[in-house]
Amino acid sequence: MEVKDIVDLKTIKTDLSAKNKEEALQELAEVLLKNEYISDVEVFLEDIYAREAVGQTGIGNYIAIPHGNSEAVNKIGVAIGITQEEIPWETLDGNGVKGIILFAVGKENDGAQTHLKLLSLFARKLGNDEVIEKMLQSKNASDVQEALCN
Repeated sequence: MEVKDIVDLKTIKTDLSAKNKEEALQELAEVLLKNEYISDVEVFLEDIYAREAVGQTGIGNYIAIPHGNSEAVNKIGVAIGITQEEIPWETLDGNGVKGIILFAVGKENDGAQTHLKLLSLFARKLGNDEVIEKMLQSKNASDVQEALCN
């Protein structure tokens, strides 16, 4: 599994209108629902918030990677959102976020392993400041895909 296998142009929004974490998660969950990655926004978000309560998902450098395992997931994927304005989020560096990668992973037995594999794949990409800069400056879904997959 590679990042390019997971990043779907249909689940990337470079014009998130969210002003806070709740709005951002809602907007991205709706994108996942529309594209049939999840079956229920409410159940999915409940599981995401349960994970958020365990510890911050803002990894610094204006990026957050909210995630959690959920029964509402039909297929593994990510929704990626980019905002023009920084939104408040609990982060390692105290800054807000402009880039959000919301993971959709099921609760089945191999879900936990897939979850860790996905986090690891994206963490490697997001450890590169150039990748983050390109992603945050993306004007469309193709730009985001290119930033993350090259």
